[in-house]
Amino acid sequence: MRKDEAVTGTAPGMAPGAAPEPESLAADVVVIGGGPAGSTAAATLALRGHAVVLLEKEAHPRFHIGESLLPRNLDILERLGVLPEIARIGVHKPGAEFVSDRTGRSQAFPFARALDRDRTFAWQVKRAEFDHILFENAARRGAHALQRTQATGIDFHPDGEGAMVRARRADGTPLAIAARYVLDASGRDTFLASRMRVKSANKYNNTAAAYAHFRGVARREAELEGYISIHLAEDGWFWIIPLQGGVTSIGFVGNQSAWKGRSGSPAELLMARIAASPTVSTRMQGAELASEVFSTANYSYRARTGSGDGFLMIGDAFGFVDPMFSTGVLMAMTAGELGAEAADAWLENPARGRALARRTNRDLAAAMDRISWLIYRVNDPVLRSMFLAPSNLFWMRDGVVNMLAGNLRGSLRAELPVLAFKAAYHGLTALRRIGLGPAMPEAVAAAPLRG
Repeated sequence: MRKDEAVTGTAPGMAPGAAPEPESLAADVVVIGGGPAGSTAAATLALRGHAVVLLEKEAHPRFHIGESLLPRNLDILERLGVLPEIARIGVHKPGAEFVSDRTGRSQAFPFARALDRDRTFAWQVKRAEFDHILFENAARRGAHALQRTQATGIDFHPDGEGAMVRARRADGTPLAIAARYVLDASGRDTFLASRMRVKSANKYNNTAAAYAHFRGVARREAELEGYISIHLAEDGWFWIIPLQGGVTSIGFVGNQSAWKGRSGSPAELLMARIAASPTVSTRMQGAELASEVFSTANYSYRARTGSGDGFLMIGDAFGFVDPMFSTGVLMAMTAGELGAEAADAWLENPARGRALARRTNRDLAAAMDRISWLIYRVNDPVLRSMFLAPSNLFWMRDGVVNMLAGNLRGSLRAELPVLAFKAAYHGLTALRRIGLGPAMPEAVAAAPLRG
């Protein structure tokens, strides 16, 4: 079905008190969710000539976190044709900085030191503006983009040939959308995974976050200008992200012990954590709130089955990991492109489409596993010490920078330095357990490996 063949109908007049008949739409692909994954997929499919309906339950622009992009994002933004627009709303980001609350020590990881150096910077963006640009781009490319329209149900045809997606507009008007293929990009709503009961939570990474925008936060200067700062606090970590207009995004992510026994509003909890951090509170002197304070649970999860006849889950709708290293938007947009490729293949050859959908989920799961290894150990004193006193023996530091730059898909050249880093971590951990490790882990634990 071409874009100009999409069927649209309007509900007819109704008797007083009667339930409205659903408005009818038809498309090659329905994309549920208008965030980075869904908008990327919708734009890509529309550019390939497919009839696409894109559903977003909220209205753009809307507040969201995940404001720090990675160099690998730039390739996708360029392919979508929106890179100049993003550059106009962004703060230039040349790297990431880690700061220890315990020692006050700071360590910079410039993207220019990555193994893959074709992209050596990224952007820090307000997600309200960023997501709006992506959504409008999908509509501009030809997708039928509907805001304030929430998917409420789905019925798959028994022969595997498409589905009927039910939705509802903000005014209560029901929609019935006939689709040959469905991409679930509903984010942490997990539209399909929840209904299919295939969502598995990973309680090993059970955290919570409180966050807000502020004005008047002290910014890094000179070679650290534009960097995202990761402040390593007790039982968790802070992000400090400089944005345009003098706004700074600040959030605290803590494990269960960080929140245990604490009560109060999200604002009170966030301010208490800031006051308890010597490095963050120093930068916050005289700062003022510039937004509401939000909170969320950050536990990780993944769908046991992420694809099937006529559907594919992408982005956070398939799986979520604590986005400590700014990987969330990159994974979502990568999934959007891969999901569009799988949907495009399905429309021509279902067998090939199924294979590509399964490969998409495997690739995304592997990327999440690679970054999760670091995230799950972020509170470990040995890992913290290795970040704050990095060694480049066997190119370990450059391999880690490569991951921080968003090169999450494995290659032999990139994998060997990461394997060396993991081996060093396990070796130092074993020495520490038998009493042979350094006495001040965050300050000197990695010292024997410096080179």
